[in-house]
Order: sequence, then C-alpha cells, then structure tokens
Amino acid sequence: MDLAVRGGGFLLAEVTPEQIFVREEINDDHLQLKRMAHNFMEKEVAPKIEEMEEQEEGVVRECMRKAGELGLLGLEVPEEFSGLGMDKASTVVVGEEVPRGGPFAVAYAAHTGIGTLPIVYFGTPEQKAKYLPGLATGETIAAYCLTEPGSGSDALGAKATAVLNAEGTHYCLNGTKQFITNAGFADIFLVYAKVDGKMTNFIVERDMKGLSLGPEEKKLGIKGSSTRQVILEDVMVPVENVVGELGRGHVVAFNILNVGRFKLAAGAIGSAQVVLETSLKYASERKQFGVTLDKFGAIQGKIGEIATQTYMAESVVYRTAGLMENGFHGLDLTGDCRKEAGKALEEYAIECSLNKVLASEVLDFAVDEGVQIHGGYGYIREYPIERMYRDSRINRLFEGTNEINRLLVPGTLLKRAMTGELPLLQAAKAVSKDLLSVSGSLEEGLAGFNKITQNAKKLVLMAAGLAAQNLGAGLKDNQYVLMGLAEMVLQVYSMESAVLRAQKVQTLDVSDDHKVFVEKAATLGTFAAFNILEQQAKEVLCAVEKGDSLSTVLAGMRKLIRRPVVDMIGLRHEIAKYVIAKGEYPTR
Repeated sequence: MDLAVRGGGFLLAEVTPEQIFVREEINDDHLQLKRMAHNFMEKEVAPKIEEMEEQEEGVVRECMRKAGELGLLGLEVPEEFSGLGMDKASTVVVGEEVPRGGPFAVAYAAHTGIGTLPIVYFGTPEQKAKYLPGLATGETIAAYCLTEPGSGSDALGAKATAVLNAEGTHYCLNGTKQFITNAGFADIFLVYAKVDGKMTNFIVERDMKGLSLGPEEKKLGIKGSSTRQVILEDVMVPVENVVGELGRGHVVAFNILNVGRFKLAAGAIGSAQVVLETSLKYASERKQFGVTLDKFGAIQGKIGEIATQTYMAESVVYRTAGLMENGFHGLDLTGDCRKEAGKALEEYAIECSLNKVLASEVLDFAVDEGVQIHGGYGYIREYPIERMYRDSRINRLFEGTNEINRLLVPGTLLKRAMTGELPLLQAAKAVSKDLLSVSGSLEEGLAGFNKITQNAKKLVLMAAGLAAQNLGAGLKDNQYVLMGLAEMVLQVYSMESAVLRAQKVQTLDVSDDHKVFVEKAATLGTFAAFNILEQQAKEVLCAVEKGDSLSTVLAGMRKLIRRPVVDMIGLRHEIAKYVIAKGEYPTR
C-alpha cells in the first residue's frame, strides 16, 4: 500500500490532491440520499424534538422505525440482509443531516454505528442472517454495552464475567453496564464480558431471563435519548451468540470504536452546520442600535470563524471517508470477514481519533459562539441553540474521551514505528539532516501551501524524534509531551486536508464563488492551525531538550515555521460576508 494512503502515513509522505476524497466529489446518488435524509429529519423528526426532550414513550422508537423504512438504518448493512450496502461517503452525507433531528441523532448513531457494526464486521454468517435484517429495517434496535460503573476509559478493566455452563451450550453473564445509550428501548445488547479473564463480545437479547435496566439517567444534555444501566444477573447466552473470537472481544470493541469515532465526527460537522445556519438566521433578524446583528464586525468575525473551522473538520472527515472506503474495497461483508474487517478498521485508527477530536471540539466552539451571537436569548430554552449547546458537550466524552483519543495518536504511531509498519524513527532522524537544506523562499497562494504543510510534518517528526531519543521508555508515560505531540499531528492532518481539498476543488465542476470560499477558508484555517502547531512544538521541545542543545533545536525550528504574512482578519471578514449572503454553510 502506498505510504501516502496508509494509516498514519500522511506524516511521512507527500500526499497529492488526487489521493484524497473531498466533499465536492459526492455524486448524484449521494445528493439524492442527502436530500431524503434532510427532508425526513425536517418533516418527520424535528417536529417531535420537544416530545423527545420530555422522553415521551415510543417517540424515538417510532422515528427509528420510519428511518428504517427509508433505508437510513441500513446504509452499511449488505443488501443481502435488507440493507443498502453503501459507501462511507453515504454515511457521512446522512450523518450530516441527522443532527437536524435533535436528540434522535444520539439514538440513530448508537444503533447504526457501535450497535449494528459489530455484527456487520465481526458476526458469523448465521448471526448476520438472524440479526441484520431487523437492525436494518428498524424492527430491532441495538445498544452497545462496554462501559461499567468502575471502568470508563479503562475498558479492559471491566468486571462483567461470562462462565461456560457444564453442558457447554451457554455462557452465564453477570455484571452491570453503565451509561448505555438506547437501553430503554433496545432489543439486543452487544455486551462485553470476560471469559477466564479475557474480554469477549456477546449478543444478548432483551427478553433473556436475568437482564434488567436501571432508571433513566438525568443528564445535562441529550435529554431525549435513553441512557440507563444494563444489569446482568445469571443471564444465559447461547454459545453461538459470541461475536468475533472467544477471548478477543477487545479487537471487536476497539475497532468498532474506531468507526464509531469517524461516524461521530460526521454528525458533529453536521451539527456545526446547523448551528451556523441557526445563528445566521437569528443574526439576520435581531436588531441592536437600529441594525441587524450580522452587520457588526464582532458578529461577522464569529460567523467567519465558525464557517472556517467547520470547513477544516469537514475536509478531514471526507478525506478519511475516502481512505476507509479504499481500505474496505473488495471485502465481502456477507460472510465471515472478521480478520479482514479488523485489519481494515485498525488501519485508520489514528485518523478516526483525529476526526473525533477535531470535529467534537469544532462543534463545541461553534455552539459556544452560537449562544454568544444569540445573547441572552441563547440561554432560553425556547431557542434551539440552548439545546444544541447542552447536547454538544457529550461528544468530547463519547467513543473515548478526547484525552484518550489524543493519547492514542502518538501511542499508535510509536507502536507502528517499533514494529516496522511505519518508518517513523528513520524519518525523524532524516529531518535533522534536511534542516540544512531548508529553503528560505516563500511562495504565495495554494501552491506555496504544499511547502508549508511539508515543513509542518518535519516539525512534528523532529519533535517526536527528540522526545523518543531523550525520554526513551519514559515517553510512553509522559502524557504532557504525548498530548503536545498529538495536538501537533492533529493540526498537520487538519491543515493538509484543507489545503489538498482546496487544490482539488479548483479542478472540479463547482461554482467560482465556492472555489473562492474554499481557498479563503483553507488559507485562514491553515494559518490558524500552524499557529497552534508552532506553540505546541515549542512546549514539547522545551520539555525534552535543555541548554545549548535546545538553542540549536529552536534555531532549526525557526526554519520550518517560516510562512508568508496573511491578513487573517481580512480573510475572516470576506468569508463571513459570503456565508451571510448565502444564509447557510457553503457546500458547492
């Protein structure tokens, strides 16, 4: 596999625009699917948001059933099992629209992602034939049960047990699962329990004796979703309900979380678009000092920044959709594909974590600024931005906290370096030699951004190499440095995705106005990302180097951070004017 499209390989190779997938490449089938999802959310689901917020029984379940009738629950389920068998871009275009349904989005994501996909990717042909048709049509709803009262981020520390009976026909499950989305109305539960101390995944049906639920949790946000404990007391589960390999449930759990993180990011960018649309409408109607809010520079600056950050996250998500689609190419999901699926999902673990962190934090920024644009009314329940603000906060906790996801990035990179999968350490050593030949010339425009992104990668490799060299085995326990390195990798992936997308869009059949918007958003977003990258690099280098050696390293760093002067305020203003004129987030 070409290093440029390998998981984590973007740090070590020069990627071209032709090697990435961008939003502007979605086809007519994608657009038709997107319109259908949009109309369904606006007409069928959004009018019931208040009922869902009050947790009126049956409302979410009925919406799920209707979504199933349209095929929206079976996008990734093979056609042989009543699904649509569509590509990863399809899950993104639908995922962007689902947030229009408010709390319904949580139930939808939990069901179609971590609830259904363990069976799609790791189930036996018999399990797929039995369970997937119902999951695809909405007749059956799924819940994913990994977290326990005493183990959240430390998933392998779970205490639930599964003991094989004397006849060898059933496993007896005991334990309590915490914070289980959809628990109140789910029909099947993907439960993780330990067999002889080793994690294993089981399909547990709701009517199995010994399964009970705790009361609904009283939550800060996502109030319309069902979140309960799932309590297992001597639940007898047939041996044929083991998902994946016995004792290797961690392979199922962690790889399903990878794709769950990717899907969460799609929902987050869709939510950010809705926030921007909602804020634009309010700012165009609300007057202060005799003029509408969208005429004030302070408000325009917020709108321009929300649009820019959404563009950055969107570029990352669609790029990753293309990578994952290529990784799954040729995989037969109708049969036993456990090993192949596990490998394909693990390949882009780094990118999936980066997606989740970036998109969830962009959304949090967007809703915070959205409330600010609304002023006091943003704090009033009557206005939808108030719910959006509360609902957004969970995304930095879902699918592994953002801290855990950040730590996964350098941890996975170093692991792959040590096993020879990625020539990371060799590339880091080469950077020191390359510093002598780094040119001081600066180019303007998108063409010059290629050099900027390549220098950004060299800066990450230099910092990672010095951290590994000077901290040795202690690096894996130095979370201060690891978090800094993770932030640097995140900014590199973000800025490169944005720049490559902008370059590719110039060659596509889209409006000239959109090409201009994309170029401006990529420029503003990239320079903002580089500012963060530079600060993190300084902190990491100062932590791992001292004295004269640090001075030498910082001198080398100065060569890598040189970039043209850009009027970021002017760009933000121009982006804001364009977005305000459109009244929504620009898509084509």
